Amino acid sequence: MSRLMDMGLDRLNSLLLEMSSISERAVAASIDAYSKGGKGDEVREMGERLRTLHKQVSELSMEVIARYQPVASDLRFLKSCLEISYGFFRYGRYALDIVEVLEMFGDLSKCDRTYVVETARKTQEMIRMSIDAFARRDVILARKIPTMDDVVDESYRANLSRMLHEKKGNLKCSLSATLILRYLERIADHATYIGESVDYIVTAVEPSV
Repeated sequence: MSRLMDMGLDRLNSLLLEMSSISERAVAASIDAYSKGGKGDEVREMGERLRTLHKQVSELSMEVIARYQPVASDLRFLKSCLEISYGFFRYGRYALDIVEVLEMFGDLSKCDRTYVVETARKTQEMIRMSIDAFARRDVILARKIPTMDDVVDESYRANLSRMLHEKKGNLKCSLSATLILRYLERIADHATYIGESVDYIVTAVEPSV
């Protein structure tokens, strides 16, 4: 029975690593579409694949718990699978939201996109850190993520303040930037949650609310 449970845990780990790769590519594609003027058509397909994988992770996690009644580190991993899977799924969902902003607002080539792209690069670094922390069960790396989350949060707030005090400006540029920064801020939050889940898997210390 132990071997069968180990096979289930290995399968879950593989599913999550597949999700991590797809979600990272989805966000990168959405940012490329914004910065280079593309459409990001592949993001929708990746989002659907992530939805399917998230469902598989949820079902397999519940099956392993019900069949084998795991304890200690195995149970922590299974509990965390649901949070981590949801985080990777949300990366893809927010990537699609960014693409939908581009579809809604159309040509943004005349907008100054520098600030959003710089924030996106920080967010993408957080995604990579969350993936590496999970893959390596690296608590030290996981605990670095919240500091970067603060930077992304501040970028979002600073943009709101700038837009509110801007007497002249392109409304389309301002609104599209604000929406995309909001989605980036939410992606950064989920990177933080994944980092907290990794910490929990390794240390058994519940994330603080």
